[in-house]
Parts: sequence; structure tokens; C-alpha cells
Amino acid sequence: MTHVTHYRHRDKIFAYGPYVREINVWCDLFPEVMIAAPCKDGLPPGDGLAISRANVNLRPIPASGGDSLAAKLQQLVLLPRIVWLLCLALYRTSAVHVRCPGNLGLLGVILAPCFSNKLIAKYAGQWSGFPEEAWSVRLQRYLLGSRWWRGIVTVYGNWPNQPPHVIPFFTSVMTAAHIRQAKEIASRKVPQSPLSILFVGRLSKNKNADVLIKAVANLAQRDVAVRCDIVGDGEQNEQLRELVARLDLKTCVHFAGAINFEQVFDFYDRSQVLVLASDTEGWPKAIAEAMACGLVCVGSDRGLVPWMLGEGRGFVVPARDIDSLTNTLERIATSPDQQVDVSRRAAEFSQRYSLETLRDALRELLSEHWDVDMNNSNPTKPKRDCNTNRRVTIS
Repeated sequence: MTHVTHYRHRDKIFAYGPYVREINVWCDLFPEVMIAAPCKDGLPPGDGLAISRANVNLRPIPASGGDSLAAKLQQLVLLPRIVWLLCLALYRTSAVHVRCPGNLGLLGVILAPCFSNKLIAKYAGQWSGFPEEAWSVRLQRYLLGSRWWRGIVTVYGNWPNQPPHVIPFFTSVMTAAHIRQAKEIASRKVPQSPLSILFVGRLSKNKNADVLIKAVANLAQRDVAVRCDIVGDGEQNEQLRELVARLDLKTCVHFAGAINFEQVFDFYDRSQVLVLASDTEGWPKAIAEAMACGLVCVGSDRGLVPWMLGEGRGFVVPARDIDSLTNTLERIATSPDQQVDVSRRAAEFSQRYSLETLRDALRELLSEHWDVDMNNSNPTKPKRDCNTNRRVTIS
């Protein structure tokens, strides 16, 4: 159950690449996976991937949401139908996986305990919260931490004073082959001039790509040679391009658009620094990937990022602090020995996390908390009664 938009194209189901890689892991754990999510017919974006497993059944849910009054009214009108469709999907399931935060995630947290006692929620946002977050996000976090949610909640980071069902966890979108590729890239990292800076992520307001562009302008004024590649697409694409033109940075700031995961590795290979200083992050996949490839990463001082980049593995700056980001990038550019040390520490840390280790960790987690044998062909049956051929779905 997720708010991620899916695309039906040429008899295949596509969605955002990192999400698809994780869904494939769930498909490896269960005989049948039902996905309740918004769906469109047509060509997926450039960063989309096809779900490669055959045991997937997509149940389309009307897309809703937005900040405008019209969007809110549409959401209200569609709510009864959405709830009915979710209930129909939940009625046919033996286990439920809800992905939060999101509009459908909130409904899933409310409805799922009425249909199953095998529940797991993934909270992909910043579990500690942040001042600007929406009330619906706070409500989801409250419900997940309460007795209403009788299942597991996986969160990024180890936060104090949490109930026992809230469990620190991790994610990954890299296979063992990707980790090997990352190791090769990391082994080639050496300080170079100009400093090659990379941004990978959605071009939305909270990702603060505009702050990076302004920091690059400041570096140019200080005669620090830099090149910046921006990988991704989103609602701020045109605004960011206009900002680059206005600051006369077209020769050193380049937009790659939305590209597939394999192409992103080409940018990791030719870049030295990744900047992703967002307003909020859970487990930022781009930072984890870049660290594995030996890039020096700069993130914001929020969420799990300070832990990921702690102990000399990277740098953190306050979100939307242009001067702090400028000074940090200048320090990196003028400290080649430190670049080498940070690159090594980052790679050693992040290369431990792969899709294979994620699958094994999920199997162990579900076996322990659901009292099931996840190595059995029908894993949602209790360990003491696992000789049944009943098919199982998880949404």
C-alpha cells in the first residue's frame, strides 16, 4: 500500500526505480504480492523501472492530493471510493505492508489493523520529525507508535524512548554486483581540479538544489574551480534552469534530467562530491550510493544524515545555509588529503548495505516478529502449521 505512482506500459508495471528494486525483494519473500497504489497508463519517466517479478498483482487506487483548494476538495470527494477499494484489497490479504508517510499510507495505517495481525510499516521519512512537516505526517507517526498499530514499524535510525515495535532498519537499492561496481569506482577516486560536484534527487523545493547552485556561484566568485551536474527531474526544473542562467553558470552547471540507475553510476564515477542538503531525509539513497562509490558527501544536519556522515565519513551543514555549504565545499576543494580519508571511510561504511542483505534482514525480522518460517513456500502461516498451499498476498 503506497502513494508511489505506477505505470502500465507494454504489459509491464513500471514505477520509480529505487522503489521497484525494493518491491522485487518483497516479491522474493512472498508467493504473491498485491500492490494498492495510483496507476497511469503510458510511458514511465526516465528514472522508472519495470517490476521484474511475475507474482505481482496491481490494484489501482485513484490518485489524490495536493496543496490547492481544488485538490483538497477532489481528495474529499474520492475518499469513500478509495477507502472501499483499499478495504477490498485488504480483505484478500494475509499480511499487510504499508509504506509511509503518504496519503494512502495514512489510510493504510488506519484500516490495516482491522483486517490482519501480520502488519509491517516502513516509515521512509524522518522519524524524529521536523518543524515544517504536515499534520498528516505527524498523525501517521503517532498512530504507528501507538497501540493501534499492532505490527512492526521499521524506521531509519535508532531514536530514544521508542516502543519495542519501532525497529531501527536500513534500505538499499544496490545489488551485490552494484557493490562490486561501487568498489571499483571508489578505488579510482583521487582529488582533481576542477572539483566535480553532483546532485542526485528529485528537483523539488525541499531538496534545496537552488542552495547548491547559489553556493557554486559563490565558489566561482572565490576563484574555486568547480563543475556541477544535476541529475533528476521535478517541479522546480525550469526555475533551477532560470537560476543558472541568471547567475551566468551555464558553463559549469549542467542538467542531466531523469536517468536510469545504471546511468547514475557513470556520474558517480566522474564526480568527487555529492551534495544533498535537504530539509528532511530518512535514509537518503543517493548519499548511501555515493558513499559506496567513494564520493565525499555533504548532507543536512537533519534526520539520519548526521549519523551516516559521522565519524569522518562526510560533512553536514544546516539546511538552506548557502554560506555554510559554500565554505564546506571550498574546504573540500582545498584539502586533497582530507578528501582521500573521507572517501575511504565513506566507502567502507556504505558498501556493507545491499539488496541481498536487505532481503536477509527482512526475512529474519518477519520470522521473529510474526512467528512464521520465512524460508517456507507459504511464509504467512505459523511455524507450527506451515504445510498448506494457500496463496498469500501482501499489499
